[in-house]
Amino acid sequence: MVGVRGDMKTDHTRTGPVALSLNLILGLILGLSFSLILAGCTGDTVLSAYLETNRAKLDQPVSAEPRPTQFVIQPGQPARTIAENLANAGLITDARLFEAYVRVNGLASSLQAGAYQISPSMTIPEIALALQRAIAPEIVVRVGEGWRLEQTADYLTQKTPLDGADYRRRAAAGDLAGLDTSRYDFLAERPDGASLEGFLYSDSYRLPAEGATAADLLGRQLDKFAEQVMPFWREAAAKGTTQLTLHQVLTLASIIEREAIADDERPMIAGVYLNRVARKMKLQADPTVQYAMGYQPDTKRWWKTPMNLDEYASADSPYNTYLYPGLPPGPIASPSLKSIQAVLEPAQHDYLFFVAEPGGTGRHAFASTYDEHLKNVERYRQGQ
Repeated sequence: MVGVRGDMKTDHTRTGPVALSLNLILGLILGLSFSLILAGCTGDTVLSAYLETNRAKLDQPVSAEPRPTQFVIQPGQPARTIAENLANAGLITDARLFEAYVRVNGLASSLQAGAYQISPSMTIPEIALALQRAIAPEIVVRVGEGWRLEQTADYLTQKTPLDGADYRRRAAAGDLAGLDTSRYDFLAERPDGASLEGFLYSDSYRLPAEGATAADLLGRQLDKFAEQVMPFWREAAAKGTTQLTLHQVLTLASIIEREAIADDERPMIAGVYLNRVARKMKLQADPTVQYAMGYQPDTKRWWKTPMNLDEYASADSPYNTYLYPGLPPGPIASPSLKSIQAVLEPAQHDYLFFVAEPGGTGRHAFASTYDEHLKNVERYRQGQ
């Protein structure tokens, strides 16, 4: 029996290390398999699970603030970077949820490089949709009310990539090459050889930053004119509330635009000029003299101010309404809609004169007779 136990003990001692080795190998295999499983789960599987767990948050915006913020995606940026940038900009609260949403739904490759206007009130699905529609870079062109076309051309040259010289040439010559002229039948009322002055509506216009031309801006201005002005003109013409042509309305409105500061005085000033026209009196409008004098190199301005008395007679031009009766040949600037409406609906009164009130208030004193006017002029000179 002693010999048998010894053999058994010897056998146990020999098989122990083998069993340990097998266990170690099995453990390594299981560990490696588990690691591989985890590695697979760190990709779309994990994102998909995260998306399902947090799906209710997709429709929860950061805030109710509707004001948009510019957000830019650079070329080559991955979805994760875009998500982190959105979170840093305060447009989303969970970068991982955004990444999960776009990756699981196959949208990651559709996110386009470019500039966007994104609001904190937008949900993650709304933002993801918006980021697939990049906004082309734009410029904003602001044409001021009361500007003459040469001013606009100078502004384009100095402040925008548009060709100001081409704009000036086209506007002065009425050159509509490249535009659909069938949309602008109202231009047929211009006298032969007349420029587009007066028809070039003053407003802010968004144009592509690349490739935009002077003709594009002219087209936008004429479209805006048709949209804003023509309904009022057609209504007035149908009612017979004006005896002026459209070109004459714009001519008088452009003078009012340069004269008036207070909006409530525009119909009053329109009434004065119409009264003078009806009595075949010279308009004697200062802005027409300024227009006739043109560009002033010493001040680098298109409108001379102040004016000297001798200049009223020295500027020999059909636009000088101190020398020539009736309306000038055409508009002297771009009138605002308010000035156009003032001509179409002028105040009814018997005033024939007006002069600026003292103190720089921007308002005017009106008079029916020349004697009353002289008294107002004297008050202005004495600053009373």
